[in-house]
Amino acid sequence: MGTATGKKLEPGVVDAGDAQRALRRINEYLSHTAHSDEDIQVHLETGAGDEALVLPRPVAEMFASMLASLANGQGVQILPVDTELTTQQAADMLNVSRPYLIGLLESGEIPFRLVGRHRRVRFADLRQYLREDDARRKGAADELMALDQELGLL
Repeated sequence: MGTATGKKLEPGVVDAGDAQRALRRINEYLSHTAHSDEDIQVHLETGAGDEALVLPRPVAEMFASMLASLANGQGVQILPVDTELTTQQAADMLNVSRPYLIGLLESGEIPFRLVGRHRRVRFADLRQYLREDDARRKGAADELMALDQELGLL
């Protein structure tokens, strides 16, 4: 496992209108073939023959998700699930300070490994932490809502 490798598109690099048009075409195709697990054949307008680019359906669906973000003016980043991040990269992804992230690591909230003196965090572990944190937040919000209803505040 190496440190983070992947592809990143910053907001605005792809024209939102172009992304919206491409998204509309892909979504139309995917909805017409919704019950099919067949690969998607993409015919390019290159004039280089009739050979089609063949994409597995899950890749086309992921591509549609990326286009939706780009159409909304958001950036996208693709990372392999087993990618290892530096503490700064992980902190940036969580939108927290590096010292706060290190506290999460040292308290056992997020697994990590040492490479020499440097901590590395697996992207998959970071995603798992986010899922669990979201569930905790939702649970706390649900409890507050129930308490509000009990007290007649709603």
